[in-house]
Parts: sequence; structure tokens; C-alpha cells
Amino acid sequence: MSTRRGFMAGLLATGLAPQISWADAGRPRFLSAAREENGQYVLCGLSELGEILFKLPLPDRGHAAASHPSRPEAVCFARRPGRFAFVIDCMTGEKIAQMDAPEGRHFYGHGVYSADGAWLYTTENDYDAARGVVGVWDVKNGYRRAKEVASGGIGPHDIKRLSGTDILVVANGGIETHPDSGRTKLNLAMMQPNLSYLDHTGAILEHAELPKDMRLGSIRHMAVCPDGVVAFGLQWQGDPAEVFPLVGVHRRGRDMKMFPTTKFQGSQLQGYVGSIAVNATGTHIAATSPRGGIFATYEINSGTCREIRSFKDVCGVAGSGNSFVLTSGSGEIRHIKTGKPGNSHVGNPSWDNHLISVG
Repeated sequence: MSTRRGFMAGLLATGLAPQISWADAGRPRFLSAAREENGQYVLCGLSELGEILFKLPLPDRGHAAASHPSRPEAVCFARRPGRFAFVIDCMTGEKIAQMDAPEGRHFYGHGVYSADGAWLYTTENDYDAARGVVGVWDVKNGYRRAKEVASGGIGPHDIKRLSGTDILVVANGGIETHPDSGRTKLNLAMMQPNLSYLDHTGAILEHAELPKDMRLGSIRHMAVCPDGVVAFGLQWQGDPAEVFPLVGVHRRGRDMKMFPTTKFQGSQLQGYVGSIAVNATGTHIAATSPRGGIFATYEINSGTCREIRSFKDVCGVAGSGNSFVLTSGSGEIRHIKTGKPGNSHVGNPSWDNHLISVG
């Protein structure tokens, strides 16, 4: 593949190359930030089977990534409260742009492209005003910042695009932070998380909030089902002995639906969902808890927890057909089919929080 990359890079230099696609970069199925044994931070492209197809250096710890919908281009975001995002040509391994959060802003580690790939949307903290914003970046003009719009809440973390549309959904976690205070949570007594839906202009179309007795459930990560249902996971900020549901779904125009959680399930999750994914058919959700060292699968229609399995330091998860692929901080990649034994392999870098599907 390196030979093909070199050949394509040569064509690009002469201006004779056709429109390149992810196939020209080896058809990576997933992206993940990682840390190698020598301490070097990298962004990796992975095959469906978890093979590392490319490994590109990063200046510091990454969090999540966003893949361009058509061409082999990816953005890797710094972990909160980082201020850098690198745009990488996954054919050549070169950094083609660097996005720096404007003065008074920092990234939350997530972003998403518009359906046509012309715009990139990033979740950011306007920390002196204690409000969340979505940065809008002009991809065709070298990822120049075009504007910002209100995220609809405080602490916007994850951002997704509803399938087949340019409607954005933002997970406003509700937690106020400020770089001067590190990662200290400043407003737990008043936090109010929500999901906010925005159109392509930034106009807020809808808010969805948790029940009042669950306002300490910070909505952090989401997965979008093919039919537009948004699955989400919470990180509980209240008494750890309290047991509240941590996984739910929302469809526009309706109330949030939280999946029931037993005391045993709650103790295993330890109040913390690190990442969430949906399978290709939209029938099952997988949620990970690195604190609990487990992952759980749920049936979307009924909300029933189908299984819980142990997996030390698991966090990254992505759908793969009707199965799931999971990554851990110990370098393990595990392939899971709901209700059946999975297979795994090790010997990789230490994977960071998220496993991102390409395309």
C-alpha cells in the first residue's frame, strides 16, 4: 500500500490524479488516537479486522477524530481543554492544515463534517462567558474559521449529524469548566444537560432535556441510528451510590427514553459511559465503561440490557455490520457479535477514548 500511496502522491504533485477516495488510503474502516510505548501520540487508521493501515504522529494527546465523507482526509482533535486540531492527508501522512481554537475558546474533542464535506463543525467552550458554541470551518478554503453559533447549552461535548441530512445534534453535557481551573466542574448545583438540534445555519430547532431528577446526568456521547434515533450515554455527577439509568434514546418531537438499569448493572457501569455506538441495522446499542471495565449491549426498541461483559479499560466502540468493535487502553481490539463469543488481538498502541467509523 505504501507503493500505491507514493504513486498517488506523485500524481497529485503533477495535477494528473483523479478524485481520490478512502479506497486509495487502503480502505480504513476506523480511526483512533493512541499512545505508543515510547510516549508518542499518534492517529491510526484501522481495517475492519483491526489491522493498523497507517499511523500518523500527533503533537499531544488526541481524543476523537472526524473523517471526511468522501476523500481520505481526517481531523484529529486535542483532548479537552486542548486548542489544536490537525487535518491530515491520510494518503501522504502530511498535515495539510492546523485548526487553532480562537482566543477564549477551546475544543471539546469532537467534530463532524457536513454531508457534502464542505464544512466542519466543532464543539467548543466560550469559557469566560460560560456558554457552549459550535465552530464552523470552511473546508474548501483551507479549514478557515467562518463563524460560530450557540450550541444550545453549556459544555457541548459530542456532535453528530442525523443520517441523510445536515441537521446537527449536540450533546450539551451541562458542566461549566474554565482552563484556569483545569478540569474542575464549576456549576454542579445548577447544571442542566440537553440535546440540541441545529440546522445548517445554526438555528436551534429543538431541545430535549432529561427529567429533573436526572439533571446530574451529563450527556457526553452519542450515536445516530439510520432512522434518526439518537442514542446517548451519561456520566453521573451525583452520589456514586445512587443508581440512575445511563443509556437512553431520543427521537425528535418526543421525550427522552431512558433504558432501565438494575442496581447490579448500575454498580458495574460505575456511573460512567465512556463511549456509545449503534450497529448498522439500528437494532442494538453498545455502551462502554472504562471505570467499570465492562461493556453492555441494549436492544433499542425495548431498552433491555441484553448482556454485560468484562473488558479491562475498554472505551472505544464502533458498529461493524451487526457486530461491534471495541478498543482498550491496554492495546486490545475485540470484535463482538451480540449474544456470541468475540475474538480479540493485542500488541497495539494504547488506544484512546474513541473508535471512529470512517465515512
